[in-house]
Amino acid sequence: MLDTLNRNFVQPLVAAKRGSKHLRYLAELERTQFESSEQIRARQLVMLQTQLHHAFATVPYYQRTWAAVGVHPSDVKSFADLANFPILPKVDVRTRGDELHSSAYANAKVRTKTTSGSTGVPLKIVLDERGAQWKTACTLRADEWSGWRRGQRVAKVWGNPEYRHFGLRGRITNALVDRAVYLDTIGLTSERIGEFARALRRHKPGMIFGHAHSLYLLACALKKSKIDDIRPNGIVSTAMPLHDWQRVVIEEVFGTPATNRYGCEEVSLIACQCEKHAGLHVAAESVYTEVDGKPTGTGKLLVTDLSNAAMPLIRYEIGDVVTLSNTPCVCGRGLPVIDKVEGRDADFVVTPSGSLISGISLTENFAMHIRGAAQVQIIQETTTHLRVRLVKDDAFDDVSHRQLAKLVLDTFGPTMRFDVEFLDVIPQEPSGKYRFCISKVAAEFMKGLSA
Repeated sequence: MLDTLNRNFVQPLVAAKRGSKHLRYLAELERTQFESSEQIRARQLVMLQTQLHHAFATVPYYQRTWAAVGVHPSDVKSFADLANFPILPKVDVRTRGDELHSSAYANAKVRTKTTSGSTGVPLKIVLDERGAQWKTACTLRADEWSGWRRGQRVAKVWGNPEYRHFGLRGRITNALVDRAVYLDTIGLTSERIGEFARALRRHKPGMIFGHAHSLYLLACALKKSKIDDIRPNGIVSTAMPLHDWQRVVIEEVFGTPATNRYGCEEVSLIACQCEKHAGLHVAAESVYTEVDGKPTGTGKLLVTDLSNAAMPLIRYEIGDVVTLSNTPCVCGRGLPVIDKVEGRDADFVVTPSGSLISGISLTENFAMHIRGAAQVQIIQETTTHLRVRLVKDDAFDDVSHRQLAKLVLDTFGPTMRFDVEFLDVIPQEPSGKYRFCISKVAAEFMKGLSA
């Protein structure tokens, strides 16, 4: 009853009060997803051409870089023509972010979010309201592919819950609209996992959502405690690769298939598995994906954001290696398919007290909060020793050192030692991905969790 009321009354009422069109967009996306791949690609090409013209007319960065290589939006008659345009590297988003802002939105209402990015590099992204609402609709559509239905409760295994940043309004919105309960992945202990399990039993969420490692850890704890009556409609795993050995335990404990979702903070949702749980459908109405200038094959992923006009990211190099398929999914949707995501990975860190901290959560608490840190990587050598690899910029100073020391103390306690290693660049893995956090002790610690 409450689920139906939330879906059909509370959410539409709140959306209308806030002037948000995301539910209208969601209805459109649900209708068009089963169109043919040719229809979807034709519409996507028009969106791409529109975004290119907008970017060239209003964004200084593209005016400069495209003119330097002699390309113009009018050159793009097909997707193949986009390969002639320069790639946007992550370092330019960080260091030249102001040049990427559209002058058309200089006085408009925009959302600003600071993210650590997928590589430990702090980034600031500006998003226009229509783009934000469109991305919300794309995400809701993908979430429902898991079996969850809008209006049902959500349980999130996630660090640094976003609603807390918005004070009383955030708490009210979470309680009445989002209806989410959280297990904060900073400092996972058996006691906190037990409290969360009790909350899951009380609230009976329709979906459990979180980092792949964190969902696995939760499933292992429930299995050991012989808790087998938590049965959501869907499980959505994101933020890092979902390995087969993790999927087996998660699906056994919760009795439902795990849905693998892929995205990044800079452009939001990129792709998600549907109910067939084969490849991942690209959110083609929001992003255009290519690998090394080609629409299919294996290589470094480039993403063009089709929905954010305030800060267009065009041919943005995510830092992952993926395989883009030319075979449609058997579900009948015409959306493009990613066969495989090498993705990003982040180990858990074992604290001296024996609790676990998610590497993704550490991203929020280190890369974003050390002044002058251009890039950060944490390597756990032992349970009481960290090596912090850091690329610094001109703003890094004694205050930054103190911020780092305080973060280590507050996060790990007084017995954790750390060394700082300054580098010019932190290299990627051979696969092309970047690991923000590497633990040399977490794997052994976690081996027996599912036994």
